[in-house]
Parts: sequence; C-alpha cells; structure tokens
Amino acid sequence: MFDITTLWKAPVVNPVNRKARSIPGLNPINVYGRVFFFAWFGFFVAFWSWYAFPPLLTLTIAKDLKLTQVDIANSNIIALVATLLVRFVAGPMCDLYGPRYTFAGCLLVGSIPTVLAGAVTNAKGLLALRFFVGILGGSFVPCQVWSTGFFDKNIVGTSNSFTAGFGNSGGGVTYFLMPAIFDSLVHQSGLSAHKAWRVAFVVPFIIIVAVTVTMLLVCPDTPTGKWSERHLAAQQNLAEHGITADVVEVPGEINANKSSSPESGSPSRDPDAKIEYDVTGDRKGSFDHEAQIGEQQMLDVARGEIVRKPTFKEAMPVIFSMQTLVTCGCYFCTFGAELSINSILGAYYLKNFKALGQTGSGRWAAMFGLLNVVCRPAGGLLSDAIYARTGVWGKKYLVHTYSVITGAFEIAIGLTNSHDKSTMFGLIAGMAFFLEGANGAIFSLVPHVHPFANGIVSGATGGIGNLGGIIFAIIFRYMGTDYEKSIWIIGVITIVINLSLSWIRPIPKGQIGGH
Repeated sequence: MFDITTLWKAPVVNPVNRKARSIPGLNPINVYGRVFFFAWFGFFVAFWSWYAFPPLLTLTIAKDLKLTQVDIANSNIIALVATLLVRFVAGPMCDLYGPRYTFAGCLLVGSIPTVLAGAVTNAKGLLALRFFVGILGGSFVPCQVWSTGFFDKNIVGTSNSFTAGFGNSGGGVTYFLMPAIFDSLVHQSGLSAHKAWRVAFVVPFIIIVAVTVTMLLVCPDTPTGKWSERHLAAQQNLAEHGITADVVEVPGEINANKSSSPESGSPSRDPDAKIEYDVTGDRKGSFDHEAQIGEQQMLDVARGEIVRKPTFKEAMPVIFSMQTLVTCGCYFCTFGAELSINSILGAYYLKNFKALGQTGSGRWAAMFGLLNVVCRPAGGLLSDAIYARTGVWGKKYLVHTYSVITGAFEIAIGLTNSHDKSTMFGLIAGMAFFLEGANGAIFSLVPHVHPFANGIVSGATGGIGNLGGIIFAIIFRYMGTDYEKSIWIIGVITIVINLSLSWIRPIPKGQIGGH
C-alpha cells in the first residue's frame, strides 16, 4: 500500500548498492530526491531546446528562410540523426565515466548550437544547426542510467518513467514557450519576426547552462560516491555485513561467474537468512536505514548488478542478445512514433483546422507532449505494481499490450482523418496514453536486462528508438502533407513488430542479477 510520507522522508536503501526503495521526489535536500529532480529537469530543458524549432517552423521560420515542405521534413529527420549517434555512444560512456558527467556533456555541447540559431540564413544552415542541436536528445540515456543507479528494482520503473515522462513533457511545453517568447519579443520588445525567432533561442541556452552547472555542483555520481569507486563500495558494504565473497576481480570489473562456494562466501550462515542492520546514516548522510534482504540476494546484487567497465568483447553479446532486441524493437515503435508525430502534429492540426493558426495549433499539439507528465509515469507505476505480483514476465507483457493498443489508435487516427476537433483531439489523447505509457513500461524493463551493462542496454534501446523516429519521419517526408496515411502505416508496423517479439524471454536464461 502506498505511503504518502515516502514522497519526502529519506528512503530505505539496498545494503549493497545503496539504491533507494522509494522516491523522495518532494525532498530536494535528500540526495535521492535531488538526483531525481535533476534527472528529469535536465532532460526537460534538453527536450525543450531539442524541439524548439517545430512550433515556429511551419510559418515563421519557413517564411523567413523561404523553406519548402521538403526542407521542413528534411530538418525534422536530420534533427534525429545526431541523437541516434549520441545515444549509442552515451550508453558505453555512462558505464565508463558515469551518467552524471555524460549527462552534463550532452547538455553543454548541445547548448552551443542552440544559441547559434541566430546565425541561420538558409535551408542548408538550418539542416546543419538542427543536426548538432540533436545532441541534446542523447541526454535521455544518462537521464535513465542515472535514475537506475539511484533507485532499486522494486521502484526503478516508477523512477525511470517519471524522470523520462517529466523530461519528455519539454516537447509539449516548447509548443507553449517558444511561440510565447516569440510573441513577447515581437509585440512587447518591438523586434521584427526575422530577429525575434533567433533571439528566442537564447532563452533555452541560458537555462541549459545554469541547470548543468548546478547539477555538477550539488549531485553525486552514485549513492556510494564516485563512479570509479562503485565496485569498491559494494565490496566494502558486503564486508560490513560479514560477507567476504570475492566479487571484484580487478578495479571496475565484477566477476559474475564465481559461485558462492564455502571458500568464497560465509558458510556459517543460512544464505537465505534475513540480515537486519539499523543504520543512523552513512558518512554523507545519504540514507537512514537499510532494507532486510537475504545474504544470497546481496551476493547476486554485487555479482550481477554492479555496472562493469564496458569492453567490446562484453558489449557485443549484450547489444545483439534477444532480450535487448525486445526493448529496442518496442522502443523503435513507441518513441519513434512519438518523435516523428511530435514534429508534424502542429502542421497536421493546421491542415485540418486552419482557423487555429500557428499559435492555436501549437497549443493543441502541445497536449501530446504534455501528457507525458501523466501517461509515461502511469506506465512505470503499473509496471512496478505488476512486477511485485508476477515478476519480470509481467513487465514484458505490459509493454506489448500497451504497444499493440497504441498501434490500434494510430490506425484509427489515420483512417478517420477527422475534421472534428473533439474526435481528433480525443484520438490523439488516447494514442498518447498508451504510447507514452509503453515508453515508461519499456524503461521499467530495461534495468532487468543485463543489469551489469545497463548503460549499453539503455543506449542501444534509446538509440533504436531514435532510429524509429528517423524511419517514421522519412515516411512523413515522402507522404508530404498526407499525415493521416503515415500515421496508420506506423500503427501497422507497431502491431506487427510487437507481436513478433512477444515470445522472447525477458531475461537471459541463467542470468544472475535483474530478477
């Protein structure tokens, strides 16, 4: 039963990795609450800047730069290409250097092209700029890896879905913010449209830099301290609980293959016995007390869930495993659809409801992104609730259920192509509920798949999600303004892919951690 006090009181922690078993989201003083805030808010400002162009692109920027419909479509595609590349790189970087520094790197590097928007004078310049602004989209991977590193398996689906959902809402908020900033600069500051849309991009740049610097100053890499010392902390925590198993071979590499033999464990105790230790606080005050778990479970956490240094030899089997294929394939459909539809939704509304104008269509299009605040967390919450009753298989089937219903809504939107506002907006909201909920459920499942290489799995899943966005954006590109036809095609693809992946085990047979 949910205890509302967990929203502000210091959480119970896992005794091995110090991950929290609740989310003190209303307590920024607590280290877990602080990291939770900066994980979602950092991604929020990144998403805002990443999608700052579409709200002004169809009319204002297109008129100023003399863009064609093809130029606009190409810019939406190119905006996803850099993100695809960055996400694949960001995953291993998270495992190597830690998610906090990877996160900060994505934000700072991506903020530079954001502030250079004023230098764009033609379609080619717009393509180049949107490519480099796409670096910001790569911040999703460290956002999720950082969240996974601070919250335990019982609550990780909720934490990941809230951080991603609140962050993704930046794609909706930008439809309010950018037109509002633009209108203010034109009507109150007296700038011409030519200058106003350029100056508007300075605002997200300033906020991104401020958030990044603050994040680096007030947040740690892991609950146990420095990223480079995470394995030593796990070994020390085991030793403090009287468990002398050798789980660390060399710095950074966890030996997941050693058995719990009498020589390597603590044979005098029942391995399933519950161990209770009252803790008044660690040296940094980051936790109040520990959860009660069995000795064997503690060993499994240390051997199977402490992130290893990525090597090419270890990364390839992880990337090409059937389990990673499931998360990648499902995210290809859901997040790919979200990205591509988010780019054209304002234009689609403007086509069917011309009276709305640029600002009005933008505000209604914002609904799609803003629903992430509710729908994506709902997927994570439901996933964690099902996991508590059924285990990891329940999480997997929830993903497929959400995704297939999403595909059905996409087909309905495309085939009806409604010119009635209530019908159109209702169908889009229904699609958003299941599509964004599926995104939350997918990244609730990801931490269970090869947890010793969580950055690699997260990067691959996030990258393939972006690839889906590119493929679907290409469909929109060649369909021109037949947006409805593209949407039902995406729906068919979504259903077919999910049904074909539904039979695969959620966790590799024999895997130690992640259960």
